[in-house]
Amino acid sequence: MSNTATGLPVGRGLLYLIVAGAAWGTAGAAASLVYRASDMGPVALSFWRCAGGLVLLLAARPLRPRTTPAVREPLGRKALRAGATGLGLAVFQTAYFAAVDSTGLAVATVVTLGAGPVLIALGARLTMGERIGRGGVAAVAGALAGLAVLVLGSGGTAVRPWGVVLAVLSAAGYSLMTLLTRWWGRFGGVDASGTTVWAFGVTTVCLLPFGLAGGLLPQTGHPAHVLLLLVYIAAVPTALAYALYFAGAAVIRSATVSVIMLLEPVSAAVLAVALLGEHLTTATLVGTLVMLASVAALAVAETRAAGPETRTVPEEETAPV
Repeated sequence: MSNTATGLPVGRGLLYLIVAGAAWGTAGAAASLVYRASDMGPVALSFWRCAGGLVLLLAARPLRPRTTPAVREPLGRKALRAGATGLGLAVFQTAYFAAVDSTGLAVATVVTLGAGPVLIALGARLTMGERIGRGGVAAVAGALAGLAVLVLGSGGTAVRPWGVVLAVLSAAGYSLMTLLTRWWGRFGGVDASGTTVWAFGVTTVCLLPFGLAGGLLPQTGHPAHVLLLLVYIAAVPTALAYALYFAGAAVIRSATVSVIMLLEPVSAAVLAVALLGEHLTTATLVGTLVMLASVAALAVAETRAAGPETRTVPEEETAPV
């Protein structure tokens, strides 16, 4: 079975999403290693990630199949779309790296990925009238309970409240970017590849002055090691992961995508314990399980609400990066 708009088999789309989720989960671990080997801050790291990802996306753009949108998007709306997406991406990436620096990889990733779908569901209900139902309300309550356990039950040893705030801010940036994409996707004629490239360009420009103020070039005794980590962050969890995500999301229903993306916090948590030596307390484990269960319940509720209907693929998602 394949999608008529892209020709991508559904099975391959699922594989793309699995790889993307696992790759995103390695970004925080790589960031933690950069912090350990240098004095680079979250803003500088986010800048180099986006700048490097932009270069790689531009280099790969001529290699992708050319697709012509059914309706050409007006230039003004395209610029507004790319600008708003770029700003959301800047908040999302920078706040996430700051949360990793503040409260650790596992907690920062789980809070960001756990709060994101909940904020998206609430935002879609308030701005587009999408109902989340009783299951959605229970999922939201469960996610908030999980956050409370994470913050209040750790005794301030494993989880720092300021880091949780930064992770929720990162989730808000991701949610805003997603909601705007859904909103503008209703109009059709959207070039996902071009928008993604321009969004990374906007993010890079937005972060440049802040990076210059704080210093873009870190002090380190292992420059080759830090450079290798930066290249990895730009290539795998950025350029490659976003390309696979948009390609897979074009043929897989959104609720299923949300469930598969839970591989990111799982991957990050495993790396945090195995590679970085982080220790999760009982409260952290309980809060993590509650949040993941809440998000999974929300995805199941959306899947049941969708029923057996075939997903309509928005024009914005038909062109992989």
